[in-house]
Amino acid sequence: MPDLKSPLVSILINNYNYGRFLTAAIDSAIDQTYPHIEIVVVDDGSTDNSHDVIASYGDKILPIIKSNGGQASAFNTGFAASHGEIICFLDADDIFLPHKVAEIVKIFTADVEIGWCFHALNFFGDSSQKFESQHNWSSGKYDLREIIKGGKLRGKMPDINLATSTMCFQRELLAQILPMPEAIRITSDDYIKYLAIGLAPGFVSIAELARQRIHNNNAYTLRTDRDKQKLFARINILTAYWMKSNFSSIVSKFSNNIFAYAMSIYWLNGGIESESQETIDKYLDALTIPEKIEVYARIIFNYMKYRYSS
Repeated sequence: MPDLKSPLVSILINNYNYGRFLTAAIDSAIDQTYPHIEIVVVDDGSTDNSHDVIASYGDKILPIIKSNGGQASAFNTGFAASHGEIICFLDADDIFLPHKVAEIVKIFTADVEIGWCFHALNFFGDSSQKFESQHNWSSGKYDLREIIKGGKLRGKMPDINLATSTMCFQRELLAQILPMPEAIRITSDDYIKYLAIGLAPGFVSIAELARQRIHNNNAYTLRTDRDKQKLFARINILTAYWMKSNFSSIVSKFSNNIFAYAMSIYWLNGGIESESQETIDKYLDALTIPEKIEVYARIIFNYMKYRYSS
């Protein structure tokens, strides 16, 4: 039976060729003030020194070495190997602050209805750019199930950066979402966090409990060019498709809105990429006629709004 006062917390670290950062991430997990933890490190087919770094920790961590399959695959593998009643994700290039897990446990044990917790973070690393978190909200419980069912989340929860290293879940909730489709190879956290919001109440904390490293190899965070826009569109097409395929009754309208926004981004940036075309076709084929009309109307609205806003 789970220990409700001192639950086991699994910290899942997903890594791909971040050997130069991995030590700091693992150390930040080991150095937690909360003692009842396990650390699962999933290496997704790295070709750098990551395996040596992982081996150096011996039995302090649970290592999983697998062939490259993408972030979703690493999430699925790490969760399947874990045992914790609470799951905290950590990217291999980020770090947890020492009191992070203790704070998360307090939040979850204070209200058994809460299925997820997202928190703020701050930024550090190679970039000389200054980052400042903008918090105009207070920490608290949020039940957004009806909101997301209605199709929109913007403005309904604190404006914090919901990166992978901010996401924490009750195991019971995450087991409804994982394993997830492994076609979503990067930024797979969008699929998880949107579905979590649609399935259960949660807690948003504006406390900065982790640090996100900004560096030249960040897949997404610092990119501002057309490639970033197309990558954003591709991720959202995949997220919308798989959410609607697997959880249509919960996030159908929300998925349609994400899909329409992604399509407008493609229109604004030179057209659809070949790797997204099949998914787009399948998504559109599955829509009812009224849904298609609404989706195309939203695509056109978004396109016109952003095309002529500058």
